[in-house]
Amino acid sequence: MTPRLDMIGIIVSDMAASLAFYRRLGFDIPAGADSQPHVEAVLPGGLRIGWDTEEVIHSFDPAWTRPESDGRVGLAFLCDSPAEVDSLYAALTEAGHTGHLKPWDAFWGQRYAVVLDPDGSGVSLFAAADPA
Repeated sequence: MTPRLDMIGIIVSDMAASLAFYRRLGFDIPAGADSQPHVEAVLPGGLRIGWDTEEVIHSFDPAWTRPESDGRVGLAFLCDSPAEVDSLYAALTEAGHTGHLKPWDAFWGQRYAVVLDPDGSGVSLFAAADPA
């Protein structure tokens, strides 16, 4: 049997803040989940994404400590157009989330931007660049 990727896990300091951020990216997460210690959502194609509070992680790994730096895991969201990259970046930063890299036309042919989630993880927004 070959293992297959089934779930992406995110450890969060503030469940409600994290879920609010990911709802803005289109995740269907029930409102009542904000106070839960573990939350999961099924993505198109069956892959799951899960959020656990730091307390949950400590419950089975008492030696776990919060990473001191960011950039360990990044999520990337495909947008329909360069304009959607710009508008989504604007909506997230206007909602108070930290913009890490403002939208730009990358040399590899994409409109690209990076916003930080509430725990400092980079979330990339990208779309194929408009044809010249």
